[in-house]
Formats: sequence, structure tokens, C-alpha cells
Amino acid sequence: MALDFSLDQDQLGLRAGARQFADTVLTGVAAALADIPGPEERFYAIRPFYQQMVDAGFLKALIPDEYGGNKFSSLSFVLAAEELARVDINTPTAVLATGLGLQPIIHFGTPEQKERFLRPFTDDEPRLAAFGFTEVTGGANFDSVDPKVGVQTFAELDGDEWVINGAKHYTTNGSGWNRELPDVITLVCRTDPDKPPQESLAVIVVEKGTPGVEITGIIDTIGHRATISPRLEFTDVRVPAGNILGRPGDGMEIVKTAFSWTCAPIGAACVGRMRAAFDYAYEFARTDNRSGPHPVIEYQNAGYMLADLKIRIEAARYLTWKAADHFDKTGGKDRELANITKVFASETSVQVVYDAMRLVGVDAYTDLTPIAGIMQDVLCFPVYDGGNMGVRRRQLHEMFQDPTYDPAGAAENRLSTS
Repeated sequence: MALDFSLDQDQLGLRAGARQFADTVLTGVAAALADIPGPEERFYAIRPFYQQMVDAGFLKALIPDEYGGNKFSSLSFVLAAEELARVDINTPTAVLATGLGLQPIIHFGTPEQKERFLRPFTDDEPRLAAFGFTEVTGGANFDSVDPKVGVQTFAELDGDEWVINGAKHYTTNGSGWNRELPDVITLVCRTDPDKPPQESLAVIVVEKGTPGVEITGIIDTIGHRATISPRLEFTDVRVPAGNILGRPGDGMEIVKTAFSWTCAPIGAACVGRMRAAFDYAYEFARTDNRSGPHPVIEYQNAGYMLADLKIRIEAARYLTWKAADHFDKTGGKDRELANITKVFASETSVQVVYDAMRLVGVDAYTDLTPIAGIMQDVLCFPVYDGGNMGVRRRQLHEMFQDPTYDPAGAAENRLSTS
């Protein structure tokens, strides 16, 4: 048996290209956002950078080749994501959220649905997709067997149309550019208020221009400053009956597969932000004496802290690679390694950036260094995209309760249906 973490020439070239793109393009994002007070305007300000990501092929990297794209494997995607997030978290997040919105179509759409909904994303326009998942009251209990709780966005079949009513929070990209709404929203809803989600949960595609979708609020966040988080309300929204992915009840598998895909890219984004904090702390320690006789790095405590930071970054990176590779090999059917990666990388990123802040000292809590801003970014990772407590650990807990679960088995050696 061979265990090989080496990258081939294509992967090394992809990573180098993403690094160059980040250093030549995404380095301009911070200045573009610096004087913009509102979250909506900040999001619109990244459109030129997003367009350059489209031009560079990052959007086509989400789309299967047979529909006009140039699809990256999950592993290739995370190699690029780490380099991009090292410099800017906002623009890559818009791409990631588009990927999340398209994952249900990629994995569960019919050939006709894929042709209709995916093909437009290959035309070099700055198109956006969104995943309408989180209810206004929260998303953790989307799979509750009690039909009176959980998802309360409903779709009723009326002839050859679904009629949708409900509301969603935190629908990343949900405003589209200039409130035009995204090109597609894959919307999580239920088709029968009297049936549990195991029988009624569905994902239905809502296209831009569909009447009845309204932006009723924009949530500001302390980090990810140019990531848009609108509240969307759906009032008698009519879409063709053929816009449902699979059948009612399939939404359970669709949701879990979509969120399994995001785990490794989020892990890579965590590594990228950790690297940014480490790079600053390392250069600080090498060059700053803090009014003392020697550079900070010559003190044992500082050297040991840097070692601990690097150890955690490397551990999160290789777990991320492993999860991405496993997603590719299983088609997203396994959930254990994915959830482990999201929890570990996101919570590790908070500790690493905090320790980098401690090493640099009080300046790291100001705008004199980038570390405070990086901390604002990483604080988001444990609580978004399926919070680590309400969703990710809960899914692991469910696996542990399965009488067939083997605690001695490695995560990559099983396929979970939980």
C-alpha cells in the first residue's frame, strides 16, 4: 500500500497559478473595500475581481466538461482555494457559494436540467448561484422528523407549477449583483406541511427574474466583509414543475451531499487565512526587536509559538487534502471525514490566529497589522456553512449512534448514509 501526499506537475502548476492570481489581482480587494461602509455596497465592489476570477477559469472549474466547463476535482479546487483565501476571503467566497448553489444540480439534476441550468455558467459572464437553505429561525433542525418544525418554506404543486412561500436567511450571493438576484437559487423547501422531511424535503431551482422573490434585509457581519448575506422572502413564487431536483424526500440526501462538498474548500480557506496570520507573525518575529537587544524570534517562547502555529497549519492542510481526495473517490457519499475536516480546520484557524495575535502583541488588535481582520474572518468558519455544533458535530453524533458504526475504522474506509 502506498500513501502519497506529493502533487503532480499539473497540480503544482494549478497551485502556482492560483498563487500568482491572488498576488496580482486579489491584493487589490482590501483597498477597494476600505472606504465602503455598507455590506451591500462592499459586495458589489468585488464584482470586477469576481469577473477576473471568471476570466481566469475559476467559475468554469465548477462545471462538468460535458456542459461546457472545465471541472476541477475537489482536490484541485482546494489547492487553488488555499492560495486565494491567503490573500482575500471575500471574492473566493462568492465563487464557493456559487459552487454550493450548483452542487445539487451537478449531483442530482437530470441531463436536461444540467444542460439548462449549468451551461450558462460557462459563458464568461460574472454569474452567481446561491443555496437557499437556512430558515429565518435557523437551519440546524432541517431534518427533524416532526413536520411542525424545521424547514417552513413550502412548495405546493399547482398543475404544472410549484408555488413557493417562505423565507430564508444567510443566502450567500442571494442578492445577485445590484439586487438583480442570482442566476439560480437552489431552494430547500418542503412539499407537504404534514409530512416529515424524509418524505417532503425537496430542492427546487428558482431562476433569476422569477416574480415573487424579494430581498427584505441585508445582514452585516464582522468578518467576510464583502460577503453578502441577505434575507429572501418567497411569496407565491411560481416555477415549472420540472425545476425540482429528484423527488420530494430526496432533499435530505441533496442537502447533505452539497454541504459535504464545501467541507474541504472551507478547510482550505481556513489554511489560507492561517497562513496569512503566520506569515505576518513570522516576519514580525524575524525583524522586530520590541525595543530589546534581539529580534523576537531569538527568544525560545516565540520560536516555540511559531512551531505550534506551523504544526497546526500543516495538520489542517493535509486533513483537507485527504477529505477532498475522498470526496472525489466516493462522489460525496461519505460524510464522516468531510465533517471532521470542517470542524477541525475551522476551530484550529481561530486558535492559530489568536496565538499569532498573542505573539505580535497589542498591535495585532489594531489596524496597524492585518491580524485583527484575519481574526474577524476566521471567527466565521466554525459557525457558518453548517455550524460545527448544530450541524457538523450533530451529523457525527448520528453516525456514532448507528449500531453498525465501527469506532476502530478509519473514516475513509467507510461510506456513511447518515
